[in-house]
Amino acid sequence: MENIIIISGNVKYTITLDPSVWIFDDRRVDLTTYFTTKLENSQSLEEYTKAVSKHWDREIIEGAIYPPTLKTERKFEKEKVLTGTFGIPLKPFLQNSEPASNANTLVIHCINSEYEYPLETANDFILKFSDNGKPLTVDGPIHVYFGDGSNQKTPIKNVTRITIK
Repeated sequence: MENIIIISGNVKYTITLDPSVWIFDDRRVDLTTYFTTKLENSQSLEEYTKAVSKHWDREIIEGAIYPPTLKTERKFEKEKVLTGTFGIPLKPFLQNSEPASNANTLVIHCINSEYEYPLETANDFILKFSDNGKPLTVDGPIHVYFGDGSNQKTPIKNVTRITIK
């Protein structure tokens, strides 16, 4: 039970989170690149068009290059899961708990402290659950990162539960 996190409080549904199964979740994000990649700008359509036309020109001149086989892709994905550092956004879990209309604060309860944040900023939080392919057993089961990555060096650790007020 120590690896289970519960979202409760001023919510319609109490949610139980089990970080050990998130490795199979498609919503997981790679934390080695998540905070360093910049968001795409509004000119993405123009960049896409240029990339497609460049690819088209290359295919006309050189011929088509076929993608790797599905077997190769599976092997790469398996290796990535076994060695990667992953997190998952908190937002879908907050939405599923359906906070009351007057709820405005998220409280993260840790072993020795509590942290309060506005519910709007909590929607951007990332929950780290894996480090180099291993679950966070020493100071886990999750670490909480702000959406902008400003607490990357000092994330919130030893989380026991989450309450919405």
